Amino acid sequence: MIEAPLEVRNERRHHPAVAPAASVRFAHPSERIFAALLDVYGIAWEYEPIEFPLRWSPTGVPSAGFRPDFWLKDQRCFVEVTTAEQRLVTRKNAKVRRLRELYPEVEVQIVYQRDFKALAERHGISVLEASAA
Repeated sequence: MIEAPLEVRNERRHHPAVAPAASVRFAHPSERIFAALLDVYGIAWEYEPIEFPLRWSPTGVPSAGFRPDFWLKDQRCFVEVTTAEQRLVTRKNAKVRRLRELYPEVEVQIVYQRDFKALAERHGISVLEASAA
């Protein structure tokens, strides 16, 4: 199991792990909806528990990173939800490719806009409130 180092988890106290969707401060409404759907299905999740360094400065300090939206412990994978316009999705895809290069043992899935919309609509949720992430 991949877990955030204690110092990383302590820094992120405003994102409590394994909390119901209603009690977490999300960066975007689409993430709240996705978390609520995970709750409905009884899927345990953590919100942004770890950031993976992707690039380092010449002195060895991380200069770029990627923090996937959700860690699904029982499925042992990370999920990134993106409902953004294509140019932003391209940037996220590049970060996910880099993550996979550096950390081949880490499983990460991307939920794209069309899939998110279909999932939300299947549950009677308006996608207007979740138009970009």
